[in-house]
Amino acid sequence: MKAGQLKEKFAFDKRNDVTDGYGNMQAGWIEHHRCSARRQMLRGGENVIAARMQGTQPAVITIRSCVKAKEITTDWRARDVRTGETYNVRTVSPSEDRSFIDILCENGVSHG
Repeated sequence: MKAGQLKEKFAFDKRNDVTDGYGNMQAGWIEHHRCSARRQMLRGGENVIAARMQGTQPAVITIRSCVKAKEITTDWRARDVRTGETYNVRTVSPSEDRSFIDILCENGVSHG
């Protein structure tokens, strides 16, 4: 893959659960890593959940491999910096030559 193919800008957020003064957990996200990426949209689908249709859109986000990128796990989310769209991270796998990381994500599902 050439550097010119990394045209998108993505941030990878990890959970940052905090407690309020009353002991209640409040879910939040904190940005961990921001980088150039390539997004390849895959074929979407529709699931019937609670008697209603829910459309999902899977995508593969490819980023350069680095120390911070290797920390990304499936409990993180990917966020398109330009549009604000968020994706749940499903799988993280290095490329064959280990210079890039492919992240299978899904948009259109709840984040949490």
